[in-house]
Amino acid sequence: MDWNIIQNLASNLVFGILLFTMVIYWLNVFFYKWNTRLTQLGKVSSFIANFLLFFILSSRWIVAGYFPLSNLYESLLFLTWTLLTVCLYIEFKTNSKLIGAILIPVALLINGFANLTLPIEMQKASPLVPALQSNWLMLHVSMMMVSYGTLIIGSLLSILFLVISKGKEVELKPVNNSYISFSNVMIESYVNKSETLSTEFSKLGKQKLLYNLDNWSYRVIGLGFPFLTIGIIAGGVWANEAWGSYWSWDPKETWALITWLVFATYLHSRLTKGWEGRKTAVLGSLGFFVIWICYLGVNFLGKGLHSYGWLS
Repeated sequence: MDWNIIQNLASNLVFGILLFTMVIYWLNVFFYKWNTRLTQLGKVSSFIANFLLFFILSSRWIVAGYFPLSNLYESLLFLTWTLLTVCLYIEFKTNSKLIGAILIPVALLINGFANLTLPIEMQKASPLVPALQSNWLMLHVSMMMVSYGTLIIGSLLSILFLVISKGKEVELKPVNNSYISFSNVMIESYVNKSETLSTEFSKLGKQKLLYNLDNWSYRVIGLGFPFLTIGIIAGGVWANEAWGSYWSWDPKETWALITWLVFATYLHSRLTKGWEGRKTAVLGSLGFFVIWICYLGVNFLGKGLHSYGWLS
């Protein structure tokens, strides 16, 4: 049994399912005004794609004998799995349809890059290079990838906040002292009993939507930041073990520090300064681009101590 072929077929199937899921979510948004059946179909498709990614990563772990985060292809699959897992959790907690419509395309692009752009040789599991043969591989890399996934989602919610609010400062406050589901927000926005009533519902719906986006962006970034911190600390310990130095100002290390500072500033401004809304959304949006530079950009722009196993 050739596990490489099975895993590649499963990964290509994930791409097809994610493409189908994206179409379902977008049809739901633009044409069917949050149809329940389409929503359930989208969630089921997302779950199937998530399960297949878990199968691929688990089988690579069992067959290769090491945690499947040793090269770019495996990390992209792990990142996609993380995005889908967090997306499904937020949908479950908020009954949100808008979240999937935004996050599924990102997961699709990541999976498509892994399967359609990277050479076949880079997609195969191969023996670990000596520098990666350490017990720190699982802790350091898994923490970094989980943090990337969660922080990307939190940053995307910040970007969506700025788009909907058109970059203007808005008053944020909970309605009825509860977290309003995005579906109810959008349904209310479509009420057309009268022009006046529709306008009032639209304003109320937008306020609820922006409150939830701001709140969930904060919560998800607050979840991802500790993972980023643990990942950087574990990487420093591993670096000292492998290279004799806790910090070498390698490009990847430098941008990891910049990423940490951006999100530390975001959380500090909310916890101590009481910032919310547009100000913190700008910081969160900046974090989205910083993460991608840290994760992929430095590998394309130049080589460093972290270049092995990523790009040839």
